[in-house]
Amino acid sequence: MTHWHLAKQAQQAPSGDQAQHERRYRRMREVSLVGLLGNALLSSVKLALGWVAQSQSLIADGIHSMADALTDVAVMVTARFSNQGADAGHPYGHARIETAATGGLGVLLIVTGSGIIWDALVRLMDPAQLLMPSALALLGAGLSIGVNEGLYQYTRRAGQKIRSSLLIANAWHHRTDALSSVVVLIGVGGVLLGFDMLDAIAAMVVAMMILHVGWSQLRAALTELVDAGVEPDRVERIKAAIMTVPGVGHPHRLRTRRMGEHVLVDVHVEVPATISVSEGHQLAEQVQAHLKTAVDDVSDVIVHIDPQGQDQVWLDLPERDVAISALQAQWSARLGPTALAHLQSVTLHYLNGCIDADVVWAWPQADSNVPQNELQRVTEALQAASEALSWLGAVRVSFAPSCA
Repeated sequence: MTHWHLAKQAQQAPSGDQAQHERRYRRMREVSLVGLLGNALLSSVKLALGWVAQSQSLIADGIHSMADALTDVAVMVTARFSNQGADAGHPYGHARIETAATGGLGVLLIVTGSGIIWDALVRLMDPAQLLMPSALALLGAGLSIGVNEGLYQYTRRAGQKIRSSLLIANAWHHRTDALSSVVVLIGVGGVLLGFDMLDAIAAMVVAMMILHVGWSQLRAALTELVDAGVEPDRVERIKAAIMTVPGVGHPHRLRTRRMGEHVLVDVHVEVPATISVSEGHQLAEQVQAHLKTAVDDVSDVIVHIDPQGQDQVWLDLPERDVAISALQAQWSARLGPTALAHLQSVTLHYLNGCIDADVVWAWPQADSNVPQNELQRVTEALQAASEALSWLGAVRVSFAPSCA
């Protein structure tokens, strides 16, 4: 299947695909709206309690929740654009918008975490600036743990169901917020027990957790944007699925890449060397359809057909038009110019450094009782062309009646 054909298919995507994109967008919007409301509430409560209770770690946790709220806004905006179907300018769709947004959110978390670490280091170097939290900070941390764990479970399940890397990444924001609130509990509890630096240290631990999640998201996005292949076990599943298609063998030059929740596959397969173009096309379509149903996330497949047992390409062989003209010249010289009226079809096979020719020579039905020696004379004359043409291999001749 050609790239042009795939692009044309994408531009003429059925309305069912558009409906699926719309359903996916609505689900991402709903989940993100729930996360936005939850994070906005938590951020306000934690920042207020952190300020009143004088807890640097709870304030850092509140900033973390604020970043998550901004993330939810970004998810809602990005989902609108990334779930648009393919068009003339974007034949593969707009899924990479989601990937770029995931990387951008990773950068935001890295910047946020770095700022918190810097502030905590400044306070640790000057103990007079250390904050001494009260027990009130424990209330904010406990509330955060419960709400964020609930948001994590809800968002992760939704992301897995619709295969959205952006929603799954956002779910981990919620889980990180819950874990960071556990650290806040430890830090505030330590200060209440007399370890004055523990709240600032807890703030740094929270910040490092933020950095870790941010870097993980950024790395995953960059990996996809530079077209890194899928995991080795997924590649083996793709190869195994191809081998189950009858008539197809030896998948090679297999290339994969991700685009949002989709996996794109380019692969060469071997088929019997002398099958027709239409049969080769049929086998390629069967490989494409089977991969889409047998391997998760595979949504686009380009199949290149190779003749079985042919490891080389002979680009110095003449093209079809040149080869046919040369053959007709040889046959005309041996059988006479009018004899070419009997030529019905010529099928060329580029194999083993030569061109083999399957020739169908037609006779009028009224002349169906052509003497055997005449058939033999025509066959020998057609096959004799191989003596004059260095690139010509075997010439196989068959006779068929015509309607002339």
